[in-house]
Amino acid sequence: MASPLIIAGREFGSRLMLGTGKFPSLELMRDALEASGTEIVTVALRRADLSGEKDPFSNILEFVDSEKYLILPNTSGAMNAEEAVRLSRLAAAAGLPKWIKLEIHPDPTYLLPDPIETLKAAEILVKEGFTVLPYINADPVLAKRLQEVGVATVMPLGAPIGTNKGITTRDQIRIIIDQAQVPVVVDAGIGAPSHAAEAMEMGADAVLVNTAIAIASDPCRMGRAFAKATEAGRAAFEIGLPEIIGEASATSPLTGFLAD
Repeated sequence: MASPLIIAGREFGSRLMLGTGKFPSLELMRDALEASGTEIVTVALRRADLSGEKDPFSNILEFVDSEKYLILPNTSGAMNAEEAVRLSRLAAAAGLPKWIKLEIHPDPTYLLPDPIETLKAAEILVKEGFTVLPYINADPVLAKRLQEVGVATVMPLGAPIGTNKGITTRDQIRIIIDQAQVPVVVDAGIGAPSHAAEAMEMGADAVLVNTAIAIASDPCRMGRAFAKATEAGRAAFEIGLPEIIGEASATSPLTGFLAD
């Protein structure tokens, strides 16, 4: 059996995290979450109704079962540490889990995370008792600094958000994994189940997928495909992949009778 994913002392059976944006409908989003087997679902706070007034245009939380999933609020849209901290406090005050996917990306074109503001916000939120999962560039130095601050994971991007390019930051992610003292979650850019499998084979602890599932012609079936790929990649990593060698090695060596 595959080992469980453990984040901040909490155990999860699935290593596939899902985002909730871009789905054609909230009903389809709900069904895709179920089909994927995910246990961690990230929700942008700007899309959630935190007022308790049941805003019909901001009711995404009604479609994510808090008893089935860990709802991971994210600060997507925050331009700086101050905004991210304010959003996090609002989410906690509204009764959401005190877990935060910390996202600060002021650049509207490439949505690349701001390393300085991310570190600054992480320091504040950890001190306030939040379980912080920061989205970062694949920067090994920043990953180490964030771990020293006390974050629960590091979440380096495979490629820019929504590009579906796969893992274009392999070398940096390998260094982050090699140095990690907390789980490493590859987040952003994963556009195919094979990308998820590759991340897991490299030793990542989990992957977060949104666009590739949300925009699929059949999100439920695609969710199942990503679940299988994530499981397969993790199993291969735990078993151990064969060494790459420079010359052919026969799978069926010649036996003596051919020489007679």
